[in-house]
Amino acid sequence: MSITIRVATIEDMPSVLEIVNHEILHSTSIWDYDIRTLEQQISILKEKKKHNFPFIVAEKKGKIIGFGTYGSFRFKVGYQFTVEHSVYTDKDSIGKGVGKLLMTRLITLAKAQKLHTMIGVIDSENKSSITFHEKFGFKTVGIIKESGYKFDRWLDSVFMQLILE
Repeated sequence: MSITIRVATIEDMPSVLEIVNHEILHSTSIWDYDIRTLEQQISILKEKKKHNFPFIVAEKKGKIIGFGTYGSFRFKVGYQFTVEHSVYTDKDSIGKGVGKLLMTRLITLAKAQKLHTMIGVIDSENKSSITFHEKFGFKTVGIIKESGYKFDRWLDSVFMQLILE
């Protein structure tokens, strides 16, 4: 079955929101406690576009099954060539190559924008995400112990980096 990777639109945001809110409620991949509203998700899309950052979706048979984006890593000018990315798929598409398509496109877009490095910040318990990133050449460059708190426990952040040049 063919999967299309394309630029996200406002019309895609309800589907993206379903994926995001599932992760918020059921995983430690997003460290928010409260689900997002559609207005918040649309605002995120608009903010990415305003700053020339991509927001892409994976579509199969007219259904959004994943999304990817990147944005500022930190806000000081010295970090302008470094971005932090996010890639998520719906629960039925995990492990089916959708994330690979999204990540491949994000890396291509980042190189085209002459960015230098991509950063992924991953919950240390999410071994599948760490392995996924390693397949793209990301290296673990640091772990911040007990830097997040969700579901009544402390979580460690794994920082993974890919040098793009």
